[in-house]
Amino acid sequence: MRLFLLLAAFVAGPVSAQQARPAQVTPVVPGPQAQPAATVMAEPVAMMIAAFDRDGDALVSRAEFDAGLRHSFDSVDTRKTGSLGYIAFSDWSERWLGDRNTLPSPFETDRDGDNRITWDEFAARFALLFTRFDTNKDGSLARSELLTLRPQMFDRDRRGRTMSAPAQPPRN
Repeated sequence: MRLFLLLAAFVAGPVSAQQARPAQVTPVVPGPQAQPAATVMAEPVAMMIAAFDRDGDALVSRAEFDAGLRHSFDSVDTRKTGSLGYIAFSDWSERWLGDRNTLPSPFETDRDGDNRITWDEFAARFALLFTRFDTNKDGSLARSELLTLRPQMFDRDRRGRTMSAPAQPPRN
C-alpha cells in the first residue's frame, strides 16, 4: 500500500505543479538587425577638404582650399624647407587624413621621383583632386560634391549568401 501511495504522489506531483502555474506567454521579439551597408561615404581627403571651410557657409571656395592646403603642408614642414620627405608626408597623412596609408600616396605626389614632395608637387596633386570633386564646375566644393555614392550590395557576404539568413555550417 505504501508503495502505491508513493507512486501516486510521484506521478501526481508534476501534473498538479503544471496546473498550479498560470500559463506564461513569451512574446516573440526579433533579434537585432545588422546595420545596412552605407551607401554614402566620404573619402578621408574629402573630409579634410570639408574642414577647410572657414566662413561656415558649407562651401569650400578655391581660396579656402588653397589656404587650408598651405596650412596643412606648413604644419608638417616645421623646418620650412619647402618640401617633405616620405616619412614627413606619412606624418602629414596621419595628421590630416587620419591614417598614414590613405590616398594620395607620396609616390603619386612626388612627380620628379626625388623622394621629396615639394609644395608645388603637393599643390598640383591637390589641384587635381579639387577638379575631380568640383563636379558642377562652379569653383567651390559643396558637401554633396565631397560625398561618394556607393551602390547597395544587397546585404550579401563574401560567399554571396544573404546576410539575414542564418549561416550554414561548412560541409566537409
